[in-house]
Amino acid sequence: MSILLTEGAEAAAEVSGGMGLLSMVLVYGLFFLAIWFFLFRPQKKERKKMQAMLAALEIGDSVLTTAGFYGVVIDIADDTVIVEFGSNKNCRIPMEKSAISRVEKATE
Repeated sequence: MSILLTEGAEAAAEVSGGMGLLSMVLVYGLFFLAIWFFLFRPQKKERKKMQAMLAALEIGDSVLTTAGFYGVVIDIADDTVIVEFGSNKNCRIPMEKSAISRVEKATE
């Protein structure tokens, strides 16, 4: 009779171990889902918003660079722009589009 009890206890331990593994996988899955939802998804949305802003960039738009300078776009190439800084209109600097952090349309 004692043999039957030990075999039954071993079977119960295997079942509970399987349930522990399943619950652990479920908890880790929910954890990674929460990380994706709160961290990666907003970054992806922000990246799409920035790409749309740079795609709509036109000559005459006022821009703010990542360095904190305000200027006006005077020429646009594939991935570079020429921005004019200052009120004397003599400071024209070519820079990458990715260096632009904010755009204000000329018609606004």
